[in-house]
Amino acid sequence: MTTPFDNLTNNQKEKLYKRLGTHIYSYTRDEEILSTLKGGNIIGIILSGHAQICNIEYNGNVIIREDLYKDDIFGTNISATHFEDHIIMAKEATTILLIDYNNLVKPSNLVYKYYNTFLYNLFDIINEKFLKANERIKVLEEKQIRNRIIMYFKILYSKTNNKVITLPFSRKKFADYLAVNRTALLRELKSLKDEHLIEIKGREITLMYI
Repeated sequence: MTTPFDNLTNNQKEKLYKRLGTHIYSYTRDEEILSTLKGGNIIGIILSGHAQICNIEYNGNVIIREDLYKDDIFGTNISATHFEDHIIMAKEATTILLIDYNNLVKPSNLVYKYYNTFLYNLFDIINEKFLKANERIKVLEEKQIRNRIIMYFKILYSKTNNKVITLPFSRKKFADYLAVNRTALLRELKSLKDEHLIEIKGREITLMYI
């Protein structure tokens, strides 16, 4: 998986930081990050720690839209964080690097090889983020919990054509991904298992209906 600074030396990274006029900020657990991004078109890179982008619905429900870890990127437009109902929270001590988009797209930067390498990495990551976002939209379009689960299983199956799939996260993270209650998720998984539609062994799921 591509990271922002792949194929860059530490010296090149320092030059890049200076050329792009980057700023590094540190946040403590449960501190809001979003306020830093409200002022303009910003791209952020997680240097360390863990943050979450959340959507606060009109009824107060919180939907976790994305978990951000080391080398993950987010931004005012990339992550739609400019909307008032979105927040970014540090879930532990977190350090981020912020880049003003206007500095990122200056044509004069194109003469530097390290800049082009960084830009290539960035586009590769953004493309992957959009693919994952589209997958989740397909899942959340389903109204019933069971249908959301089946749709996600279908997406994983399509990538390997193997009826044995592996969940990439815990049950809690799976519930967050599906935007459902963890108890409801476990209940539906048990129903699918009892109906002999799936077999469950830890994070490994066998799709018996394939």
